Amino acid sequence: MTFTALDPSEVPALMTGEIGPNGSGRSDAYLPSPCVQNHAANLAFLADGTLTCVWFGGTMEGMGDISVYMSRLAPGATTWSKAEKLSDDATKSEQNPLVFTAPDGKVWLLYTSQTSGNQDGAVVKKRVSADGGRTFGAPEILCDIPGTFIRQAIVVNADGNWLLPVFRCLTEAGRRWTGDIDRAGVLISRDAGKSWQMVEVPDSIGAVHMNIVPLQGRDMVAFYRNRFATRILRSRSSDNGLTWSAPEPTELPNNNSSIQASRLKDGAIAVVYNHSDAGMSDARRLSLYDEIEGDDGEEAVSEPEAALRTNGAVWGVPRAPLSLAISRDGGETFPVRFDLDTGDGYCLSNNSTDMLNREFSYPSVIQGPGGVLHIAYTYFRRAIKYVRLEPSFFEI
Repeated sequence: MTFTALDPSEVPALMTGEIGPNGSGRSDAYLPSPCVQNHAANLAFLADGTLTCVWFGGTMEGMGDISVYMSRLAPGATTWSKAEKLSDDATKSEQNPLVFTAPDGKVWLLYTSQTSGNQDGAVVKKRVSADGGRTFGAPEILCDIPGTFIRQAIVVNADGNWLLPVFRCLTEAGRRWTGDIDRAGVLISRDAGKSWQMVEVPDSIGAVHMNIVPLQGRDMVAFYRNRFATRILRSRSSDNGLTWSAPEPTELPNNNSSIQASRLKDGAIAVVYNHSDAGMSDARRLSLYDEIEGDDGEEAVSEPEAALRTNGAVWGVPRAPLSLAISRDGGETFPVRFDLDTGDGYCLSNNSTDMLNREFSYPSVIQGPGGVLHIAYTYFRRAIKYVRLEPSFFEI
């Protein structure tokens, strides 16, 4: 089944949060938000069954008005709630939020905080809720190692250790951050989040947005976004996530955009991603932040600098279609695939004010009661789109 993209001008009027049918076994909604740009959704259930979606919004990624927002879908509700603003540092771009319910019942909100497009200076912040996610305490620093970024959920292993997958945004001397030498790691806490130890994933340059999926026993698998826009990467752990093999390519393409994987109740793994890579398009841009200025008033990446990065991170590959793939062998193969949204995926601009961007990106996927799949993702960097799939839609 193909779902035709809207005209960008049609999107704002649809951002009511109301869920409506869109084909057999599928329902859609566009979440309410006061922001002109909305990006990087993450879904999580609270203990009372409420489904939460967090994302960042403002005028444009990297700007000081970028803050974290949350909307909620109560059990049985058909409309997402009005967005709540959960971060408010006017000097920082606060991005990539996630929600984690700890074993003791406290709810953690985590997100990154950076100045302008300088991801190499980012730190990880947290706010903790003691009332089931209704209210959150003051912001605190979780990890102050500069350049530490998050995107995917904390996993608690069988030994009670907390595993927070991260990626390290690193730079070479005298250059701005470009993504060329980013690499993966895991922050491990053995004391319920009081302290953390950084463990790097070996040979992981270009592997970011590490997404840990527990398998059987002490085995885990992780999937990664690929900065070089070739294939989704995959690595394994046999010791409950404390050490990892080097990432290797899967059969699924990647365009240097986020992916997310989730283990389903029947043991299958669902991955939502863009079925696109650098070999499918010659569209390129200088960097993620080439439309905003740095602190010194200069462009984030200059033309001569970009010319030197012939073997570096690839930016601008279309972010479409947005697809769902299913594996039943631990991520070795993905024989089943559905497209959730199709279009040209234009992402040579992050501009939402002038409605220039047409990407579908940064998906989140989680399975809920009754086997229903819940998916949220960026729609044109203007809205967060929510899709609910009944098992009849994706079970083969």
